[in-house]
Amino acid sequence: MKTSRTLLFASTVLMLLVLAGCASEEAPQEQAAAPPAAEPAAAVDPATAATITGTVKFDGAAPRRNRLRMDADAACTKMHSQPVLSQETVVNDNGTLRWAFVYVKEGAGNRAFPAPQEPVVLDQRGCVYAPHVVGAMTNQEIHILNNDETTHNIHPVPSVNREWNKSMPPGVDKLVESFAREEIMIPVKCNIHPWMRSYIGILKHPFFAVTGEDGSFSISGLPPGDYTLAAWHEKLGTVEQQVSVGPSESKEAEFTFSASGAGD
Repeated sequence: MKTSRTLLFASTVLMLLVLAGCASEEAPQEQAAAPPAAEPAAAVDPATAATITGTVKFDGAAPRRNRLRMDADAACTKMHSQPVLSQETVVNDNGTLRWAFVYVKEGAGNRAFPAPQEPVVLDQRGCVYAPHVVGAMTNQEIHILNNDETTHNIHPVPSVNREWNKSMPPGVDKLVESFAREEIMIPVKCNIHPWMRSYIGILKHPFFAVTGEDGSFSISGLPPGDYTLAAWHEKLGTVEQQVSVGPSESKEAEFTFSASGAGD
């Protein structure tokens, strides 16, 4: 009996040693098969950084802006002495388009850009989101405020990022959120006030801008190179163009949208 146990023990030890030897031989092969990590691109040299400026124009008669019906909440209506108009398609007095999101779609490469320490602020004021369109980098803090004397329910509806839905009663402290993945664009709504809507563009780089009351944009700090520049509008679609910039060069780019939704 003792001899049988001894033989069984010896056989078990021998088998374990063989398996360990096989594992040690296979490990280097698996490690060698792993692809090498991509080298990060060089940082942008401020001395050679370029700038692209321009305008986003609207071709044709400015569409009629609808009045926002806030009757469902008396707290909202009493904040306004004049009718509040929709922000969907706003044509400025100089024939340019407001709330267009202009950004580098291709050409930024694999450069790593840290998220800015300064947060992006999205306010709720007079039962509308302000600003209507905003941009942020991945993992950059977005501070959501409620300056109204009524409760809001903030509900971003992303396609590739995490969806959330949070209530903000009057006087509550700011919400601090962020988005981890690039996404153009994320609609933001309020489940209590259906007329409230905003959009957030999320990018891995800082090369974006939102047009304002004069329809202009400026994207600076670009490394010299070839870029695909895109202009997005919530109702009129997206238009693109190729732009090349040399070291320290400033170049203009112009986009045009029309009432039919087509752009040039």
